[in-house]
Amino acid sequence: MSKINATIRYAGDDFYLAESPGGHAQVLETNGKRGSAVTPVELLLLALGGCTGSDVVAALQKKRQTIVGYRAEITGERREEAPRSFRTIHVHHVITGHNVSERAVSQAIELSDTKYCSVAATLRPTVQISTSFEIIQAPEAAEAAGA
Repeated sequence: MSKINATIRYAGDDFYLAESPGGHAQVLETNGKRGSAVTPVELLLLALGGCTGSDVVAALQKKRQTIVGYRAEITGERREEAPRSFRTIHVHHVITGHNVSERAVSQAIELSDTKYCSVAATLRPTVQISTSFEIIQAPEAAEAAGA
């Protein structure tokens, strides 16, 4: 079993300073109406997107797919009653590349969702996670340069 330690310090006025095990700092806030920094709940969505995104890109690279861009759009629906945990989260993967295989993308997402993404695995007992994807054909370098 591996152990990970993180630190959160109160900085006043609903702000917190989070420090990762690697010493990286992130400002958090709990006043979501102000919108000055990411909230802990927003950070949870971002963590899922980062975890699954890195899995998908790595899997597509291993499958020798030519990826020039990747974006994950994460949408969550929270319960109305406290503690207002997520009921559902949807991850929409947008892959930009050259002749990217739909089958390769589907397999990469499935592997991340069911085997590799530890954030999804942590959330899954209480959150229904769904996924979708789209592939955007990137212009060839010569076409992009106007040749």
